Amino acid sequence: MKRKMQMALSLMLALVFVFVTACGNSNNEGGNNTTTPDSSTNATNEPAAEPITIRMASGDNNPSWDDMQSDVGKFIQEKTGITLKQEFPVGGTDSDMFALMVASDEYPDLVMPKGSAGKLVDAGALIDLRPLIEEHGPNIKKVYGEYFNRLRWSEDDDGIYILPSSGVGQTYFDAGGGFQLQHQVLEAAGYPEIKTVQDYEAAIKAYIEKNPKTADGQPTIGMSLNGGEWQILISVTNPAFYATGAPDDGEFFINQDTHEAIMHYQRPEEREYFRWLNHMNDIGLLDKESFVQKYDQYKAKIASGRVLGLIDQNWDYGEAENALKAEGKFGSTYARFPVTLNETYQDHSFQGTGYLTGFGIGITKDAQDPVRLIKFLDYLASDEGQVLVNWGIEGKHYNVEDGKRVIPADVQEQKSNDNNTFKKTTGIGNYLISARYGDGVKDPSGNYYTTTFPEQIQTAYSEEDKKTLAAYGATTYKDLWPADDAFPERKYGAAWTLPFETGSQANVIFQKTQDIMKKRIPEAILAKPADFDKVYDAFLKDLEDAGVAKLNEEFTKMVKDRVELWSK
Repeated sequence: MKRKMQMALSLMLALVFVFVTACGNSNNEGGNNTTTPDSSTNATNEPAAEPITIRMASGDNNPSWDDMQSDVGKFIQEKTGITLKQEFPVGGTDSDMFALMVASDEYPDLVMPKGSAGKLVDAGALIDLRPLIEEHGPNIKKVYGEYFNRLRWSEDDDGIYILPSSGVGQTYFDAGGGFQLQHQVLEAAGYPEIKTVQDYEAAIKAYIEKNPKTADGQPTIGMSLNGGEWQILISVTNPAFYATGAPDDGEFFINQDTHEAIMHYQRPEEREYFRWLNHMNDIGLLDKESFVQKYDQYKAKIASGRVLGLIDQNWDYGEAENALKAEGKFGSTYARFPVTLNETYQDHSFQGTGYLTGFGIGITKDAQDPVRLIKFLDYLASDEGQVLVNWGIEGKHYNVEDGKRVIPADVQEQKSNDNNTFKKTTGIGNYLISARYGDGVKDPSGNYYTTTFPEQIQTAYSEEDKKTLAAYGATTYKDLWPADDAFPERKYGAAWTLPFETGSQANVIFQKTQDIMKKRIPEAILAKPADFDKVYDAFLKDLEDAGVAKLNEEFTKMVKDRVELWSK
């Protein structure tokens, strides 16, 4: 009886398959898709395309890139017929890599420039994606939704050259930045209040006095800054505006009422923040190699467990912290706090921006098949694609229990303890390159598109994290920061997404100010305290001589133009 039922079921499934296939073919003349934008993919009913290898240049190095040999990578290959060959900056910067392309006028199929999109657009290297999206990108258009207008390049150019890869509808459930302290430092101090730089300094000082060396005999480092390469912006200068009550607007401070811009180093409050760093160096709590170490050296120190405190973003130090977790050294991993210069300031890390355009992916004029590429990106933006790139493959990386996607404990443990290896072997997180939904957005099944939501975040925390958070009456690190609605939304988004026109006077001045900053800020921090003001005054004078007033004027115009463009 059981066998007859199985045979009948098999016959029914076969008939259903024939019927569905016939219906799909009858409505698919010439291979054009007729699936609605709300379906999981707009390529499901298309005949399998010939395999094709696509070159993609990314401005961000990704040591966990899987070369499409992971579970997710292979699934995407089979689904789309596309193999991505990624190219990363070698021995240089994002800017250097794309500058060479512009000079040779030769480009790969896809590009993901960090700060060089303007240079590529000016060179005519990127094609306008708007017509392709209108005809072949229903899922892309659906994801961007009400923010689709923000993708236009400028007031004078309606073209869409970059598909931003930041999540649409993003809700921040956790904090990835701030000031970091090892859990063992906090425990030794009895979990003291960590609100100001003085609180932070006191905790480090108390611990290092009792523990001048680690268990394996290495000298303990109070605090290290990743200031030897481009991350000086992330670890050294950006925290100056966070600690003094301003949001991240790149190298500028924007008056929220008038939208007037000045280079943020010109704020008197920030001088005092750098004075505190100078003080930390003077009393021996700052790593002497902070401004000469290479990124690998910085990560190696963290991975050794020697560094008690960091001022950084999790994406920058996370690889080293994962190494500590892999060795079971959870006491040497980090809690994070919204530390300010004094209690009159609030950390504005989560001041709203609306949807942020900027860093993303573009198709070049040398692409061998732009239509095929936009369909590929549209698949990644589909519901099926979004679940795949964020969660992985059902039955292998997640299960569905009572209608909810759940990550098995052993998979979560791999992800939490060694995310770099997890990312490389599974491919999860490696293909967030197209239009995508942000954390907190739910799909039609009622599940979150991403794996970052409160319950999952708490599951992923180590026991040390949970212990520390409990001591501060919090369930996530985000709980320690001001609420999202504490500040008004910025009408221009975030000013760091505004690019200077390549070759413009403002861009030339800006590059000069960056060179000045990279020289003068380390010099001021490492100077004798008695010489700090003299060095900082020289820094400000150098900025003035470079034309910072003209730069501020031009950037103010750019901010106001953005406000006007986005208000339409």
